[in-house]
Amino acid sequence: MTEFIVIIVILAFIIALKSFKVVTQSEVMIIERVGKYLKTATAGLNFLFPFFDRVRATVSLKEQTMDVQPQSVITKDNVTIRIDTVVFFQITDAKKAVYEIENLQNGIRYLTTTTIRDVVGKMDLDSTFSSREQINFQLRQILDEATDKWGCKVNRVEIKDIDPPKDIREAMEKQMNAERTKRALILQAEGEKQSAITIAEGQKEARILDADADREAEIRRAEGTRQSTILQAAGEAEAIEKLAQAKAKEIEYIYGAIKASNPDDKLVAIKSLEALEKVANGSANKVFIPFDATNALAGLGALKEITKE
Repeated sequence: MTEFIVIIVILAFIIALKSFKVVTQSEVMIIERVGKYLKTATAGLNFLFPFFDRVRATVSLKEQTMDVQPQSVITKDNVTIRIDTVVFFQITDAKKAVYEIENLQNGIRYLTTTTIRDVVGKMDLDSTFSSREQINFQLRQILDEATDKWGCKVNRVEIKDIDPPKDIREAMEKQMNAERTKRALILQAEGEKQSAITIAEGQKEARILDADADREAEIRRAEGTRQSTILQAAGEAEAIEKLAQAKAKEIEYIYGAIKASNPDDKLVAIKSLEALEKVANGSANKVFIPFDATNALAGLGALKEITKE
């Protein structure tokens, strides 16, 4: 009796194990009933009919990575290179991934290899190094379309390394060194040219500024001379005017004094002689005496003789 109870408990435990399945997050289970697809069990607790339902496969829905072994590829210019690639893919339909292909990863790997050879084979060596983004895009597009029927989506394809042969690598290094030297010489020549142009322009500007300064100085000197001449002439004219005014005042005072004393002809004659004496003492070589003055001189001469007697 005890053995029978133990057997019943064991059978119940087995039936419980067969009846309930726990699916973790980001995973699904493909359930078959008597060898035929029944359903896709999602995350959580799922009930199965014991001994008739079974789990065919557990499929991860996370994004997965797959390294593709380095492949020897011949470029358009007949250079053999080795390309190392990694593929990022994600299963979107677990049913297709299980039933449409025997081994999904092998299928993606082989498809990636043939696609790389097809894409890179249409490019020359230099293009493979400078067009990695283009190669990645073409590989992803082709693989995504090809794996869609397998319930798989290829998110990215990245080329990790491109390894050319040793002799090609050495030749490329020499070419790169030559290009660097060439660019350095070109940059040096451009720098020297720009420096010479800058110096010439600076000298030109300096000469222009010197010429402008000299011209401005000449203009200022000429203007100063002109102003000085104008001021000197104005001063002389003012001095002459003031001297004339003073002479006029002097004559006016003398004339007033003489007129006030009621002078006779003899006094006038004497004053005329005194004036002539001052004129004669001047620097002029010739002295012109008016005719009236000679009559006065004659009268004075007679008056002198009478006085002596």
